[in-house]
Amino acid sequence: MHDDEVAREPCLQQIRADLLRVETAAILGRDARSAELAERTEGISRIRAALSTYGMAFGQPVAWRDASPDQLSRAVGHAWTTYQHARYPQLIEQLPMLLTDVQRLQAQDPNADRTAVVEAYRVTAALLVKLDEASLAWLAADRAMSAATGDRVLLACAAVQLGQVLRASARAKSVLLAAAYRIAPADLGDGHDHHHTAFGPTAVDLARVAAAVELDDGTDAVVQHERTIERDGWRWLPLEHRAAHLVDAARAYLQIGDVTEAARSLMRADNIVPSEIRHRPAARNVVVEVAQHPDAPTTITDFATSLGLA
Repeated sequence: MHDDEVAREPCLQQIRADLLRVETAAILGRDARSAELAERTEGISRIRAALSTYGMAFGQPVAWRDASPDQLSRAVGHAWTTYQHARYPQLIEQLPMLLTDVQRLQAQDPNADRTAVVEAYRVTAALLVKLDEASLAWLAADRAMSAATGDRVLLACAAVQLGQVLRASARAKSVLLAAAYRIAPADLGDGHDHHHTAFGPTAVDLARVAAAVELDDGTDAVVQHERTIERDGWRWLPLEHRAAHLVDAARAYLQIGDVTEAARSLMRADNIVPSEIRHRPAARNVVVEVAQHPDAPTTITDFATSLGLA
């Protein structure tokens, strides 16, 4: 094979994988999956290093980059867009530099507009929750809460991510309700995505589905799910939000023994944004659970195999 053919081969393999809607690893073998996992682990390590930097608190120099507050604000907006489209590998790459820029802004001008600072820590916490990095997510959410102190709206926004971290505890309900009352305008409706929360009637009903699933009430969860996804508000939600909900829906269907619909929900999530299934540990666990069911359709067993989960 000539050198130019060798250079084109990885690109051709990616194109083949995209056409077949499988991971590149399914074509290249397990080494590619191992490399992908190693890359994600390294990326999280860089995020951890950035979050663990307290140079500004001790008067130490913070890594410098010529980024204005306006540029930082745009970078934060781009990070949220990346998250809401479930482009998690790209966001993992973006966050270390973004966090460094946030620290530089804080060191340079502690009285600067805090919105970008709070939002940068919020999106970091949101991603880390998604990747099951609970300790780091807690740290990022705590940074957001600290930076938001004194501003009622920013504090409420930061509390959304803190609530995600605290979801398994009894305190999550009070934190999230307090945040909702402060963030939501009087004429709240679907399709507005106030403060990157997608908060509205549809999001509330999807949260009810998630709660029913956690309470092992699959019947109620399925009824609520099937009713809610028929609304226009469902189509207005960010891609990440819809795909994450479909994973919850798969669990609900599995609870009532409908493995076919559980598999269909997971495949729909993968069609919306593949990263939600391929890079989120909790979602991959659901794929395994459905694929191992005795009545699992071949679509989900083949899919699990392509992800290296079977």
